[in-house]
This record gives sequence, C-alpha cells and structure tokens, in this order.
Amino acid sequence: MPSPSSVLVAGGGIGGLAAAYVLARQGLPVTVLEQSSAFGEIGAGIQLGPNIFRMFEYLGLTGAVNDVAYFPPGLGMNDVRTGEKVVRVPLGDTARAAYGFPYGVIYRADLHQVFLDAVKALPAVTLRTGAKVEAFEQDGAGVRVTLAGGEVVEGAALIGADGLWSRVREAIVGDGKPRVSGHIAYRAVLRREDVPAHLWSDDVLLWGGEKTHLVHYPLRRGELFNLVAVFHSNKYDEGWNTFGDTAELTERFAQAVPQVRELLGKIETWKMWVLCDREPVRDWSRGRVTLLGDAAHPMLQYLAQGAGQAIEDAVVLGEALRHTGGDFERSFQLYQQERYLRTGRVQLTARFYGDIYHASGVARELRNRMFQGGQESAGFAGLKWMYEGIAPQRLFA
Repeated sequence: MPSPSSVLVAGGGIGGLAAAYVLARQGLPVTVLEQSSAFGEIGAGIQLGPNIFRMFEYLGLTGAVNDVAYFPPGLGMNDVRTGEKVVRVPLGDTARAAYGFPYGVIYRADLHQVFLDAVKALPAVTLRTGAKVEAFEQDGAGVRVTLAGGEVVEGAALIGADGLWSRVREAIVGDGKPRVSGHIAYRAVLRREDVPAHLWSDDVLLWGGEKTHLVHYPLRRGELFNLVAVFHSNKYDEGWNTFGDTAELTERFAQAVPQVRELLGKIETWKMWVLCDREPVRDWSRGRVTLLGDAAHPMLQYLAQGAGQAIEDAVVLGEALRHTGGDFERSFQLYQQERYLRTGRVQLTARFYGDIYHASGVARELRNRMFQGGQESAGFAGLKWMYEGIAPQRLFA
C-alpha cells in the first residue's frame, strides 16, 4: 500500500509511467494507479520527433528506445488519387543537423515497455492494476483518492494521466465530453514478409486526399509495417479497441491509386477509433492535483505529438518540483504556466494539418504547389518551433 507521502498517478499509459519515472528518479515515492488488469498499450505505431528524442537523452533512455525504434530515411507525401509526389523531406542526418536529434518511429507497445521497465527498476515506484480512480478530495496535507469499489488511497499529491476521458479532469476543468472531430482512424500492422516489394517503403509516407489519407511506415527495425487510414465519417464507437468496417474503408478509398487500394486490401481486420481533442485550456491544476498528457491537452494525431507532449509534460513537472523543493501546489502552477501555450499551439496546429492533409479543390492545388516549390517542407521546416523542443536544464532558471 502507498504511504501518505506517495505521489499518486492516475493512469499507467506512456504519460503516467513517464511521470512516475521522472519523479522517482528525484527520490519521490510514486504509486501508479492503472484501471486495467495489466499494464499495456494498444498495438500501433507512433512517430517520434526530434523534440522527443531530446527528452529520451535527458531521461537516460536513448539506448533502450533505439533498440526498438526505426529511423526512416525520409518523410514524404503523395496525392492519393493521382500518385503525384507532393514532397519528400530527407530525415536521418538532415534531422540531426537541424535539431540535434533524429526523427524515428516506434511501436506504441514497445515505447510503453521501455517506460514500464524503467519504473520497475526503481524501488520508489509502486504499480497497481485494477485501480480505477473515480473521485478525489484534498486538503493542505494531501489527497484522498476513491477507487472503483470504494477503496480510499491517500497520497501527497495526484497527477491525472488518465487520458481523453479523464475523471480527474472532469473534477478540475469540468468541460464535458471531448470534441469529436468527425475523423476516424483505422490502424493495422503487417509483417514485412506480407508486404509485396512494390508496396514497401522505408519512408514515412502519407497519401493525402479529399477527406482521407493513408500513412504507412516500418516498425521494429523494419520487421513490421504500420498502416493508418483516416477518413471523415459519422459512424464510430467510442473507445480505443473496436473493429473497423472494411466495406466503408474500401468505399472511402475507391478513387485511390492502385497501390494504395492493394495495400489496404492486405488487411482483413482493422482496429478503429474516433479522433477527438479538446479546446486548449490554461488552468489544469488545483492545489495538490494536476493533469498530464491527454488528460490536460488531448490533440488530434496529425502532428504525431500526443505521446511526445506527455513525455515533455513529465520532464517539466519534475523540473518544477525540483525548483520548488517539492512544494506541490507551487510546482503544479509553474508546470502548467510553462506548458499551456506550447501544448495549446500543438493542439490547434494539429487541427490545421488535418485540413492540409485532407484538402480538396483550390486548397489541394495550393498545398501541392507550395510544397513542391520548396516554400514549405511538408510542414517539417514550418514546425521548427515544435521539433526544437524544450531545454530541461534551463527551465525555471
């Protein structure tokens, strides 16, 4: 059982485990309360920008991540109907030269395992499963969390890393249900041997079209091939682990070039979820309670920054606590003040990039000409502010 001095973390996903790892490294006892019966992540690929690799270096996890990550040579975009090359941006040494760190992709479950292994190696961390946070109360001395089933757990502070449907956020921000974007994501993974050579690409490649796009890239050092098909639809089930409608997917991509349709046809079962976010807020802390990751600033996936911003959150939160000498209330205010404009900018820019990827008519022509003319690099150069990341050592100086 946790001691009353333990920091309680609601949620054992990537953000929650990153927070636990950061705080335990500083000597704080941490208890992670995970609602599921086991710690794990949905199997899907995610992209990792240079700003995230900066955090891995700071956390001493670069080697563990590099062992399971894949580093694509380029980032490209093609028109899904014509096959026209819109743009290709070299990564590899180019990304390192620009930002000091690489651009990579990773299986979400592998990244989660890196953090899970890291916290298991720290005796200050207690991991609990089947512990869903339902409510909390606090006073000047600490917090009391009520779990589903009625158990009360005491701690010194509470970090709500319980995702898009956060119960902790509901009590602090109270802004109701998430904003449904109307975009649906279908995800699947193929083994390399199941991908014909003419359909394989070492790059992160996005096929953009009117209200649709497909993105694919290798995972696990090239052993797997990750596919994400996104389109506009009103048909969805809330949640992260439901099955997609292959007939609707086929219909949405009926006008795509043959290689896209052939690749989509290789998948028999898709996992589907509706894409949601929320309006940015500047206040997500109250006393000894704060939010982190999707609970604080859920964002659409078009900038591939959800996990990365949660990891940045954890680092900034840790530095705030270091700066104040463990004053939770003051630290949580410093942390959100440092984070809300950056995360809000990512939230709003992600929406905009969804429009760019799914453009039609004049907007599509303008996008293609701008990218092909070198005025933009598929947003890569235009996102310098994001990929440069944060410098933990200079925070709160």
